[in-house]
Amino acid sequence: MKRIILLFILTIAFQLSSWAQYLTSFEITDINNDVLTAKVQDNLGKLVSEINTACAEKRTPKLKGIDLSDRVSESIMMMWESSPFRCEETEVIEPAFTDVSGWWQIRNIPFIFTDFEKDDQYHECIVSFDNNGKITGFHMAISQNLYRKVMKSGAAVKDARRRQLILDYVEQFRTAYCTKDMPFLQQVYSEDALIITGHVVKVKPSRENNFISSTTKYSVQDKKTYLKKLAQVFRNNRTIRVTFDEIKVQMHPTEADWYGVTLHQGYTADRYHDDGWLFLLWDFTDEDNPTIHVRSWQADTDPETQLKISEDEIFGMDDVNIVK
Repeated sequence: MKRIILLFILTIAFQLSSWAQYLTSFEITDINNDVLTAKVQDNLGKLVSEINTACAEKRTPKLKGIDLSDRVSESIMMMWESSPFRCEETEVIEPAFTDVSGWWQIRNIPFIFTDFEKDDQYHECIVSFDNNGKITGFHMAISQNLYRKVMKSGAAVKDARRRQLILDYVEQFRTAYCTKDMPFLQQVYSEDALIITGHVVKVKPSRENNFISSTTKYSVQDKKTYLKKLAQVFRNNRTIRVTFDEIKVQMHPTEADWYGVTLHQGYTADRYHDDGWLFLLWDFTDEDNPTIHVRSWQADTDPETQLKISEDEIFGMDDVNIVK
């Protein structure tokens, strides 16, 4: 009997130790409300620990019982279809700060996306929650350096609140492509959006040219055509990865609620990759439902010289004439 009891205790201890290795706890600072802090730490710990366990057990996360919105649940599941992910930290200590809606955000939560390429597995995410501790947002973040750069760039956009709002939507925009979130993209592009896309085509060596070169084919599309083609791209590729490593925000000189956002973008699908400059013309007249009126992409290299294009050649706010 003693031997059976000992084996039972050892089995339970092993199961508990195995489960414990997937736990991630949170210490959240800068919330002047002990009850809310405790609830957020508990709720976020449950969510990330379940994500870790699901990744280890090669299954989808079981989110029932965790206090989060349906939209967050959908977003996590869409991310999971692209790649399972996990947090390798056993403890995360981060401050919380209020966003433009008056709710809270926690940045810099580190995750490893296991099915991405080795040099692109590490990404940080942002979690938003309301004043009751319910998780209301979960999306991929731009790097801390880029975020701080824009938040400190008072000369370009003097209103710090508006800078934060722009960055929030840029991060949601990036996440929407990575998670194939068509409803968000349908919502964010205006009905009259002008969309310029490009596709890099490799040119095989010839008698005249012994090297592999590339050329870029551009096309102008309306919203309906662009989203229809994008939906096909999403269906044909298991994984879409979008990264931004440079960002510039400009306020329109005469339209106070219009902003140009220029981003250096890396785009990777299952069998395709390109790097280029993405320009987005945002209209924040309705802050709850901002829209994109212009989306322009161009390759970051000259097709003839294969050299990087100069800053003057990058499409931007100076190339836009707003007619109402």
